[in-house]
Amino acid sequence: MKKKKASVDSCISEAIENINNDRALAMTLLTDLMEYIRDQDERHQHAGPVAAKYLETLQRSNEQLVKLSALLHKKSVASGNLTNIDKEEIYSLINEE
Repeated sequence: MKKKKASVDSCISEAIENINNDRALAMTLLTDLMEYIRDQDERHQHAGPVAAKYLETLQRSNEQLVKLSALLHKKSVASGNLTNIDKEEIYSLINEE
């Protein structure tokens, strides 16, 4: 049982690391894109949809962090055992990466 717990903890840590890496990259790209758009107004028309995709990535990573936080909080408040639904949600979050 301890190995499975370590495996789940490892997956959660990896998911959080991936989320943070995705956020950092999206922020860097978004910042660069904003500077590019700022130079000429007509660039906004072409680059706007790309900026929207970066923002969607940031929003999705926020949602993933909120879900993981809620599941971990639920685990700490409850008897310490994750339900099958909780486990499925964690694994689906990890597989989204």
